[in-house]
Amino acid sequence: MKKQTIIVTGASSGIGKEVARYFLERGDNVVINSATPGKLQQTYQELGAGPNLAMVAGDVSDKRTGEQLVAAAVEHFGSADVLVNNAGIFETRPFLEVDEAYLHRFLNTNLKGTFFTTQAVIPQMLKQQNGVVINIGTPLVNHALGGAPATAPVSSKGAIHALTIQLAAEFGKRNIRVNLIAPGTIRTPMHGAAVDDSAGLHLVNRVGEVEDIAQMVYTVAKSNFINGAIINVDGGMAAGHNLN
Repeated sequence: MKKQTIIVTGASSGIGKEVARYFLERGDNVVINSATPGKLQQTYQELGAGPNLAMVAGDVSDKRTGEQLVAAAVEHFGSADVLVNNAGIFETRPFLEVDEAYLHRFLNTNLKGTFFTTQAVIPQMLKQQNGVVINIGTPLVNHALGGAPATAPVSSKGAIHALTIQLAAEFGKRNIRVNLIAPGTIRTPMHGAAVDDSAGLHLVNRVGEVEDIAQMVYTVAKSNFINGAIINVDGGMAAGHNLN
């Protein structure tokens, strides 16, 4: 397969770190990002600090971070072939307790971060006449859980689902493909030690691993004909639940 340059936001832990590792191990170039410089440096070293790896610290809600990521990809590796918009936050809070500042946190990181980082990379992809954008969503956009009040993050992720489809329509004819992967509950630091308590939310009666998501991100990145797709990698969560 063609060697690509991959930009991964939110790459200092969890899914993002595994996506970066997965591409590096298969010979691609990777630019990693995190809003926390110390954690990013630690991940950079953990991933080998090799010639195929670069890093850019910064908050993706600031459009300049996206511009810096693209500039680093082109400067170090000559192209920006794949953007993985992984940076995101998720919490639960009852709807009637959501205030403006709380909602803004999710719109800022999840939606604005995805929107403007993509806006930063598209001109380079147009110049290359090729590119792939992979957004990270959630099955909860179309599969609500009454016991998990998450209107703020789910609203922001729902906007990313809609953005994915629209971008796929606008840029597909320019050979830029935009898709979304919607993970189920994945064993990451964000979900903490009690993650396995969520097993029953999935038809396979277990939670997912970061490798499950990295494998699909890789598959979509290497495809030439997947566009405008919402791909659930969720152990069957969107289809139903396992009743213990």
